[in-house]
Amino acid sequence: MASANARHILVETEEQCNDLKKQIEEGADFASVAQKHSSCPSKAQGGDLGSFSPGQMVPEFDKVVFSADVNTVQGPVKTQFGYHLLEVTSRTD
Repeated sequence: MASANARHILVETEEQCNDLKKQIEEGADFASVAQKHSSCPSKAQGGDLGSFSPGQMVPEFDKVVFSADVNTVQGPVKTQFGYHLLEVTSRTD
């Protein structure tokens, strides 16, 4: 069965999400940005969500995690929780 490791940053607005994505693309450390700005408890681990399989996360999240390029920041991805930046750190099919 497929599985992935990913990390994310959860914020309230698309604007904030885009701003943080720009900071990361300009060289800011993803984990540091997550620790400072994410509203998810995973921020304590730099946004690391660990390993999970399809169906364990909300559909919008799964769609990106199981199709996006590895080690590339994706987003904003809107879910019922807010706006996410996602980075797949590894994936197995």
